[in-house]
Amino acid sequence: MRRALTLIRLVTLFLGAVLPALPWAAAPAFAFSRVKDLVDVEGVRDNMLIGYGLVVGLNHTGDSLQNVPFTGLSIQAMLERLGVNANGKTMQTKNVAAVMVTAKLPAFASPGSHMDVSVSAMGDAKDLSGGTLLVTPLMGADGQVYALAQGPLTIGGFQAQGQAASVTRGVPTAGRIANGAIVEKGTGFQLSSLSNVKLALHNPDLTTASRIAKAVNAYLGASSAEAMDPSNVQVAVPANYPGGVMALLTDIEQVKVDPDQSARVVIDENSGVIVMGSDVRISTIAIAQGNLTIKVTETPQVSQPSPFSNTGATQVVPRTNIQIDDGTGNKIAVVEDGVSLQHLVDGLNALGVGPRDIISILQAIKAAGALQADIEVIG
Repeated sequence: MRRALTLIRLVTLFLGAVLPALPWAAAPAFAFSRVKDLVDVEGVRDNMLIGYGLVVGLNHTGDSLQNVPFTGLSIQAMLERLGVNANGKTMQTKNVAAVMVTAKLPAFASPGSHMDVSVSAMGDAKDLSGGTLLVTPLMGADGQVYALAQGPLTIGGFQAQGQAASVTRGVPTAGRIANGAIVEKGTGFQLSSLSNVKLALHNPDLTTASRIAKAVNAYLGASSAEAMDPSNVQVAVPANYPGGVMALLTDIEQVKVDPDQSARVVIDENSGVIVMGSDVRISTIAIAQGNLTIKVTETPQVSQPSPFSNTGATQVVPRTNIQIDDGTGNKIAVVEDGVSLQHLVDGLNALGVGPRDIISILQAIKAAGALQADIEVIG
């Protein structure tokens, strides 16, 4: 009996020491996310609004009417609507600026609700600080007015100048009005009347769309969800579902899914930033990196004659120092087949390769057909 217990202990210790070291014994790392964080519900979205208006009350920092004629025409039209005849009059004010007003109409916004607006100068105004936006209709893409904006601006930047110097911080020609617009009209979208709901994926992917459909069906206990394509999953609203469409979407949003992603390398050439997914793989390839650098330094010296000498003159004698670095200390490294992102990064770091050179190396590996990932260059 004692020998049997000893044997069991030895086997247990052996398995405890060996199994974690085996590659297939490692527990898979899943990154579960809520459906709410992976999709948008079709029809539940913001709507862009835009309008043209005037900001008044500026301290001689507005548009110059000679350089910005549309500001003068707008002032004239506004005064005529208010019963002031300004035809043929010369206006020299610099306290007014023409601006573009933009806002996002939230989904299901009801008339009377408020929303923030952004105001940006159109002409040559120097500063919008202290200005007040006059009533400005905000229109949608269909040309209809959905909101009215008005109120004092809040500017994050400022500008100050004197005769010999000036300073500018931030952007003084753009600002915001908190709750500066009143919704006058809704979009008319009725969520409760839908019999089918479409879920649009943030990152279209075949596998992710299929997993979402399976997870939703498993939660509902019926075949209500179907992956239409990599971007859309359609969910049929079950008859007599408690709470209707709102309750259905509320429940579906909390379902956990393990999203998949394609192997991709994103490169920003302007900043040298490189982002690589965990599924990036490299076939067997040899990498060598070396640059020829020639550094020429000029350190001229002044040569003077001896003290109390009647001959000779002070001269500047050139001194040139040339240094050549042909990269003889660099090594060639072999990247084994199927290595992961971590091995690739470790190998490039061992070569002393900087971000700029890594960009060129990755593009060369892709051209050689050894990089199993898509390269996306931005910037």
